[in-house]
Amino acid sequence: MVRKILLIFAALIVLMLLVIAAAACTSWRLHEQVIEEADEFIYEDLEHVPQSTVVIVPGARVYADGTPSAALEDRLRCALDLYARGRVQRVLVSGDHGQREYDEVNAMHTWLVDRGVLVDDVFLDHAGFRTFDTMVRAAQVFQVESAVVCTQRFHQHRSVYLGRRAGLELVGMVADRRQYARAHADARRETLARVKAGIDVRLPWAGPRYLGEPIPITGEPWDSHDAWTVRD
Repeated sequence: MVRKILLIFAALIVLMLLVIAAAACTSWRLHEQVIEEADEFIYEDLEHVPQSTVVIVPGARVYADGTPSAALEDRLRCALDLYARGRVQRVLVSGDHGQREYDEVNAMHTWLVDRGVLVDDVFLDHAGFRTFDTMVRAAQVFQVESAVVCTQRFHQHRSVYLGRRAGLELVGMVADRRQYARAHADARRETLARVKAGIDVRLPWAGPRYLGEPIPITGEPWDSHDAWTVRD
């Protein structure tokens, strides 16, 4: 009897190990697929970035006084460079504005307008709570067709992959301009994030937290702005 129980226990352990091994292999394939599908669309040099309608700036941490974190500031500088060189005509800033006291998108909007971007050319996506949401909403709410995404190197493959899977003609411009304090932690976390991205695009019920009425990127931006936004 004891021997039979031990054999059953051993068989269960082997089965569990096989399941874990299969899950690990599947996860690694998803991770690699994200990299492979996006790699050729990522640019380091602004001069080689294809002409597009809009640059998408995914949100990142904003401090209590409205100052962008280092990573977010570099994303914004990347977008400003593209806009100033005439590579894009519109800017879509997409981030977390789920609470009144925390507002990434208006901080990004203010930073850009203070540096010469026309207020009429800045669209605000207040529900870009994660990269998946940002890209699906860019396609479905803002009706973007071609775009450049400005973000850090570690985040580029996932951003481009999700954008292209959402139907965007998307390329990426690497925004790194310094060493970041959390670079190693971000790189480790990104491995799992890529796996999740590969899963998200395969789930028919997956979608952003919010959608909403269309605000075409080729039209006026005011429906995407808060009521107090000043028109210059």
